[in-house]
Amino acid sequence: MDHGYSVHEVLNRAPLSRFHYRALVTAGMGFFTDAYDLFIIGMALVLIRPAWHLGDWQVGLLGSATLLASFAGAVGFGRLADRWGRKRIYGVEAAIMAGAALATACAPNFWWLLAFRLLLGLGVGGDYPVSAVIMSEYANARDRGRLVGMVFAMQAAGLVVGPLVALALFGAGVPTDFAWRVMLGLGAVPALAVIGLRRQLPESPRFVARVRGDVEAAAQAVERVSGGVLRVVGGEGLRVERRLRDYLRVLVGTAGCWFLFDYAYYGNTIATPVILRWVAPHASLITETWWTLALFAGAALPGYVLAFSTMDRVGHRRLQRWGFVAMALAFAVLAAVPGLTTAAAPFLTLYGLSYFFAEFGPNTTTFVLAAEVFPVNLRATGHGLSAGVAKLGAFLGVFLFPILAAHLDLAANLAVCAGAAAAGALLTGILPEPAGRALEEVAGEEAALRRIERVGA
Repeated sequence: MDHGYSVHEVLNRAPLSRFHYRALVTAGMGFFTDAYDLFIIGMALVLIRPAWHLGDWQVGLLGSATLLASFAGAVGFGRLADRWGRKRIYGVEAAIMAGAALATACAPNFWWLLAFRLLLGLGVGGDYPVSAVIMSEYANARDRGRLVGMVFAMQAAGLVVGPLVALALFGAGVPTDFAWRVMLGLGAVPALAVIGLRRQLPESPRFVARVRGDVEAAAQAVERVSGGVLRVVGGEGLRVERRLRDYLRVLVGTAGCWFLFDYAYYGNTIATPVILRWVAPHASLITETWWTLALFAGAALPGYVLAFSTMDRVGHRRLQRWGFVAMALAFAVLAAVPGLTTAAAPFLTLYGLSYFFAEFGPNTTTFVLAAEVFPVNLRATGHGLSAGVAKLGAFLGVFLFPILAAHLDLAANLAVCAGAAAAGALLTGILPEPAGRALEEVAGEEAALRRIERVGA
C-alpha cells in the first residue's frame, strides 16, 4: 500500500476498480433511458400523426417538447448538484423520467401528451449534468475520457432498442393506438431499475473535500473508489468558491459547440423516419424502420465504441473538431449533389457517415468536455448550462425541421446542418485539451491545491 495522498491525488491515480464499473453501469442506464425517451417519439409520431390528425406545428412541438424542457432540467439540477451535492439529487431525475414515461403512455390527447413530454424533459435534462459530473469526479486522470464516454455511449443502446421495439410491435400486428403507447411507456423500465442503485453511490469525494471542506468524509468515500489501494493522509479542508464569470470563455466553447451539434443532430435523428419516407416514399413502414435500425446499429454504434476507446489517446478536443468537419462534409455533399436526396442507397451511405462521425466526435466529446473544464464548485452548473443550451439547439432543430421541409426541401435543411457543423469545428478551438490531465489542472485549480498541507503517513 502507498504512503498516502491528498483526496484529488488518490482519485487521479487510483486504478480502475469494481466501483468504477458499477458507477458506470448505474450512470449509463440513465443515458440508455434518455436516448430511448428522446428518440422513440420520432417513431411514435408516425403512428400518432394520422390517428390524431396533427398538423406540422403539432408534430414539431411533440417531437421537440422534451428537448425544450430538458433545458430547465439541466440548468436547474446542475445548479442544485453544486449546492446540495451530487448524491442528494441523484435518482430524483430518474424517478421523474419513469413517472413521466408511464404518463405519456396514458395520454388521451395532444395536449396531455405534450404536458407529459415536457415533464419527461425535466428528468432527462437533469440526468445530463449529474451523471456526467459524478462519473468524471470518480474517474482517474488516465481513463476519465473513456469512463465518461462509456456512460454517454449507452445512448447507442437506446437508439438501437427503439427501432427493435417498434419492429416487434409492427410484426406482431399490435393495433396502432396501443403500439405507440407501449413504445413510450417502456421508457419507464430502465429508469425504475437504477433509482435504488443511484441512491447507494457515495457522494463525490472531490465535492465533499473541496466544497464542503470535510476531508475525513471524503477519505472514507475515496476508500470505496480506490478499492483500498491508495489512501488519503492529512490535508486540511479547503472550501473552493470559484466564480462562473471567470469561466465564461470556456462556457461559450462548451455550450456553443454543443448547441451547434444538437441543432444538426437532433433534427435529423428524431425526423429520421420522416426523412426516409421523403427519400423512398413507396417503402413500407417496416422497411423504413429496418433502415432506421441499420443506420443506428451500423453507423452510430461503431462510432460510439471508437469514441470512448480512443479519445484519451487521440485527444478530446481534437476528436471533436475532426468529427465536426466530417459531419459538415457529409451534409454538404447530400445538400449540393442533385438527386442524392431521392436515391435511397447513396443517401443512406452518406447519411450513415454523418452519424458515424457524429458519435465518433462531437456527440460524445461535447458531453465529456463539459464535465472536465470547470472547477469543482461549478462543474455541475457549467455542465448543466452547456447541456441546457444544447437542448435549446436540439429543440430548434426538431421543431423547425418539419416546418422548413414543408416550405423548402430536405437538401436545404441538410445545408443548414452542414453550416452548423462547420461552425462547431471552428468554435472547438477555444477549448482546452483535457485528455490525460487531472481535473484540477484542466480547471486551473493548482494554485489553490498548493495551499493544502499534506501530512505523511
